[in-house]
Amino acid sequence: EHRVSPAQVAVPRATPLAPRALTLVDWPALTHLTPAPHHNRTMKVTEQHVTVMKGPWSPASVARDTVDRGHEEPFYVMDLGEVVQRYNTWKELMPRVEPFYAVKCNDDRLLVSTLAALGAGFDCASKAEIELVTSLGVTPDRIIFANPAKLSSHIRYAREAGVTVLTVDSDTELVKIKQHMPDAELVVRIRCDAASAQCPLGIKFGCDPLLEAPRLLKLAAVLGLNVVGISFHAGSGAGESAVYSRGIRLARALFEAGDAAGHRMSLLDLGGGFPGHHGSSIREVSEVISEALATYFPSGGVRVIAEPGRYFAAAAYTLFTLVHAKRQLPADGEEDPHTMYFINDGVYGSFNCVLYDHQVVTPELLQESTGAPQTCSIWGPSCDGLDCVIESCLLPPLAVGSWLEWRNMGAYTIPIASPFNGFPVPTVKPVLDYRLWVLLRDMWSSTGAVFSHSCPPPSSPVDSSPSPSLSLSPSPSPEGWARGNDLCELPNC
Repeated sequence: EHRVSPAQVAVPRATPLAPRALTLVDWPALTHLTPAPHHNRTMKVTEQHVTVMKGPWSPASVARDTVDRGHEEPFYVMDLGEVVQRYNTWKELMPRVEPFYAVKCNDDRLLVSTLAALGAGFDCASKAEIELVTSLGVTPDRIIFANPAKLSSHIRYAREAGVTVLTVDSDTELVKIKQHMPDAELVVRIRCDAASAQCPLGIKFGCDPLLEAPRLLKLAAVLGLNVVGISFHAGSGAGESAVYSRGIRLARALFEAGDAAGHRMSLLDLGGGFPGHHGSSIREVSEVISEALATYFPSGGVRVIAEPGRYFAAAAYTLFTLVHAKRQLPADGEEDPHTMYFINDGVYGSFNCVLYDHQVVTPELLQESTGAPQTCSIWGPSCDGLDCVIESCLLPPLAVGSWLEWRNMGAYTIPIASPFNGFPVPTVKPVLDYRLWVLLRDMWSSTGAVFSHSCPPPSSPVDSSPSPSLSLSPSPSPEGWARGNDLCELPNC
């Protein structure tokens, strides 16, 4: 049956959306965005081309310019300013909590290197993720190996790389670490689930805080291992703020048990679960965390970290897909006529998030379309019947060649996508506002990215008032490019 879900009704934008016109006051003092000096000296080059936009723009206007030049493959527009703004917000609301980005969420090198340049730490779950982060010049003290069930070879690699902080939740993991890294600094992960979460994690990781955790603290002491802290994870996309207060309270009791067992407890890891979609806020959860820390960990002798993933990644990436085929199904009994639209990305690509991350995705129209919304379904490009992005939604009639815009697609999409059936994984087109680039160009010099300066593309009535027709294509002359912190003049607009 093709039933319409209210959550999956997509219609054209009825009112104009203001383009992303940034001003310097968007980042008032930028006091939180100064990279550590030692980091700048060691940062490795990861060359990616970033378009620096001067004037009003939006991901949709950048996408229109791209498709108007004949582009047919799926692609993302990545807004680097969104990442910077979210880092600044985090440091303003939770100055005591150091963000350790969960690399598994999105391992795009430019995203990771930007967060590294900002000063973030990293939650790594494997040898490959440690390799990625350290290859960018991040020092080992800014990495936590937070997979509670690690391969022995990965533990040995972490030891060779200088990563010493590891998460555990079982006695077998303690024995394994005793064999391969006896001088590790261990963090015991306890189970503390949110009342609801997009992806619950307690079913797989986290020991019981009342029964198992005290026993592990004692066993670690017997084995001569060093436990330095406690961690918990509310679940990815947690739907409850109070869970962080519960976790911090449980951690306080275990800190005391750890001290009694002879450990020097000094690290509290709040895990992830922070929202990242457009319109979401961490203000409420930050107030809960700050109050709980003031109650249970009032002194400054404990280092507090967290592992946000989708908070930094989700809203920064907007996906654009082409409708390359359609099939009209006639009315059948009580069912209305139904249109099947086929797009050039699917559940084996970016929309794996529908299957694995339980995301509800909603398309918007990149180009205007007339006509009343009709029942339809959206399918990926592969030959597998499972490749259904949306089983039923409402869209105006679309012609072959139309493009769809999908917001909040930066979390748990890119690292899982595959070129199944020969269909390519979408490319990423990073874009940065000129004002922000000028303010932080020294920081971006450490990422090794190559910046091409451009005037904004033509605006659609959907985005803003008409503006002169301008090309987004990089200037072919050297004056149109900047690498690192070499400020260059923009081409005449």
